[in-house]
Amino acid sequence: MPFVPVARVEDIAVGHATYVEHHGIAVAVFNAGGGRFHALGATCPHEDGPLAEGWLEADAAVCPWHGFDFELATGRCRVADDLAISVFATRVVHGMVEVDVP
Repeated sequence: MPFVPVARVEDIAVGHATYVEHHGIAVAVFNAGGGRFHALGATCPHEDGPLAEGWLEADAAVCPWHGFDFELATGRCRVADDLAISVFATRVVHGMVEVDVP
């Protein structure tokens, strides 16, 4: 899978995300600070909440609708064991955040 540039580093505030879509795949790209970025599926599987409008708490992304939170490393939901979201590799190249999406 190719890495795709999705945003400039400074365009995503620390603790927040931006929504991107590539070939029909929706992704929420979070800035965890210190040059660390995480890309997760953009829709909360609980009730289709917009995860990119959420925020970070420690090592989890929080859905703004009902507070379901998902581990950045694994996509596992901490509130409901039967829920999870996709996780995509990220990297920063020349000030651009890139995501490895199919």
